[in-house]
Amino acid sequence: MSNLFDVLWLNASPALKRFDQPLLQHLSGYLQIAQWEYQQTRDEASSIDQAVLLLHEFLASYPDAVHLGGHGISGAIALTYARRYPEKVRSLTLLAVGSQPANTWHAHYYFQRQMFIISREQVLANSVRSLFGKQPCHTTKKLMTALDKDLERSPSPHSLFKLVYLPKGGVSMPMMVCGSKTDSVVNPPALDDWRNWLKPEDKLWQFPQGYHFFHYFHPQEVGAQILNFWGCYERRSLTISAQPSTTSIH
Repeated sequence: MSNLFDVLWLNASPALKRFDQPLLQHLSGYLQIAQWEYQQTRDEASSIDQAVLLLHEFLASYPDAVHLGGHGISGAIALTYARRYPEKVRSLTLLAVGSQPANTWHAHYYFQRQMFIISREQVLANSVRSLFGKQPCHTTKKLMTALDKDLERSPSPHSLFKLVYLPKGGVSMPMMVCGSKTDSVVNPPALDDWRNWLKPEDKLWQFPQGYHFFHYFHPQEVGAQILNFWGCYERRSLTISAQPSTTSIH
């Protein structure tokens, strides 16, 4: 590899990767950020193991351990990788990843489909409201399309027939877990359950707003916390202003 980087940010949800960009743009002003993307084909079985294997092939020849991070299912992949190959990970940053790592928005989608007699479109519309808050009608339709694609292309192991669980527990390297108090997927109790595995050097942090994609709505506030965790950010006087919970997506 010719280009060195400090941070490797994972994205296994191509249809939703735009929601990582404001945070990554903020972080890139302080560190070298590389993005690693995984897109599952329709012929592949849904499993995060293949993504973990390909990630290891990518990092195998990289000379240094990296700060590894990801949101949602991408964070679950980062967590699994960090447990299997701890020597390659300097620190782990998880956004909207519960203590049960498989508890992604996909699991909530399939749970609703199993429990209630409602259509795919109705569940997707419900998912938009719970993941992003109330949005204008045209934005809701665009987000429904993005979520629909993510169900097909992300390596989530869940299906209408079965919900899958991943091992709970922590990691050997320093870890930061971030969430939002208004996230209905990784809600405060699911986030707080991480305390059972936190080490003294680990950090658990919640933002008061932002829903499941809080890092999209509040990239500077989230970025400041992450950079502080990485130990490379001189704390400035940051005024975290509460944004309206009905912030629109443009």
